[in-house]
Amino acid sequence: MNTTKIGWIGLGNMGIPMAEQLIKAGYPITVYNRSKVKESALKNMGAEIASNPAKLLEETDVVIVMVSDDHAISEIFSGEEGLLQSKTSNKIIINMSTVSPKISKEMAEKCRDIECFYLDAPVSGSVKQAETGQLVIMVGGEEQVFEKAKPILEKLGKLALIVGSHGAGNMAKLAINSLLALYAQGLAETVVFANQNGIKTEDLLQLINNAALGNIFTKIKGDAIIGDNYKAAFALKHIVKDLGLAKDEGISSPLAETAFTTFKNAEANYGEEDIIAVIKAIK
Repeated sequence: MNTTKIGWIGLGNMGIPMAEQLIKAGYPITVYNRSKVKESALKNMGAEIASNPAKLLEETDVVIVMVSDDHAISEIFSGEEGLLQSKTSNKIIINMSTVSPKISKEMAEKCRDIECFYLDAPVSGSVKQAETGQLVIMVGGEEQVFEKAKPILEKLGKLALIVGSHGAGNMAKLAINSLLALYAQGLAETVVFANQNGIKTEDLLQLINNAALGNIFTKIKGDAIIGDNYKAAFALKHIVKDLGLAKDEGISSPLAETAFTTFKNAEANYGEEDIIAVIKAIK
């Protein structure tokens, strides 16, 4: 039984399986989620429920946040009953959301003001990797704080690597997700081009996955295309957000600009579907 008390905020597609991994590892977990229905799944596994983020921080040693965007982070940290209103100190707050480096730097400073510690620790991987503890975690913050948090992060991922100071984890994630967008658009365009010239999708994917270009992404998303299954593991609307954040940080390369335009145009019709639903827009 691990004695570190962990608080968890955010029970979306990724948050639930990640929190479950920590419960299975023996950590005592307390959760807070805006949608109360989602708390029941964790409660049934033994988790406690907190009434608001401030109470959650007071009742635990480490709080992990996994939400969708900068706006949600601002609300969770700075809201009326937010983390920063907590009457406590010497706690670690780990923000695993994919958000801007700017907001991580801002929240790290505010955490310092209440004598708590902040890490940005976004993840690479989707629901399947969350369910099996095989995420890749990139961390920004202070080395000594990272070392304290590392045993927890290692229950969630196969690699937890500190890459710089506050905001660096978010910057690394934006770089990786920019490549993710290029992969997805490239795969979609390749399949469409092959189909237009008489090549079956199944045959093309078998060739790709047995060649040097084959990887986990092409296998998973290729299977999704073949099965006409666009249920969101990573919603297309989220890659639009991430590419927008990368643009805000200065990315302006030809491929990145093209990808942003493609996914932004696809968002209205396919935003709630998986990222690889971009193939339907390309067709």
